[in-house]
Amino acid sequence: MPESKYGKYIQTDLKENIKIPSFRGREAPNIGQGLLNGYRRRMEHLFWLDKEVFPFKDAFYSEIIWFWPDIMTRGKIITPEEASKSPGVPPHVHPFPEVLCYLGTDLDDPHNLNGEIEFWLGDEKFNLTKSFLVYIPANMKHCPLRHLSMEKPLFHFTMGSGEEYK
Repeated sequence: MPESKYGKYIQTDLKENIKIPSFRGREAPNIGQGLLNGYRRRMEHLFWLDKEVFPFKDAFYSEIIWFWPDIMTRGKIITPEEASKSPGVPPHVHPFPEVLCYLGTDLDDPHNLNGEIEFWLGDEKFNLTKSFLVYIPANMKHCPLRHLSMEKPLFHFTMGSGEEYK
């Protein structure tokens, strides 16, 4: 952003060299690299916010991501059986509360995910087919999180009151 009184609070580019915790390391090659071999990736980060992006005492962690169905990436179509075997994001905890949200992109039916997300809170499994937002208290085990099916793009964001993702 151009120099101004408040321009420092506006992010228009994805943070470079994002350090992903080792349990999510398989995502690292996908972050901020655009097309892969001329095709859209299944997961494309738009923004990453943390204390390095906004080095202010009250900055917090956040990610914003597009997920694209295989049909849009020209990738291998993943069957529901294959998706159910994928480990997804493994179980973990954060020392801060987190909000996690998935939004369907059907403008005529925005509450419909047009897909299915498996998400665990503690030892309870949820299979979600509607747009959702979940509050995860600090130190609560959550995940696995797996995309079981996806017919249309999904918009995802997550944020936590911690200064960085850990």
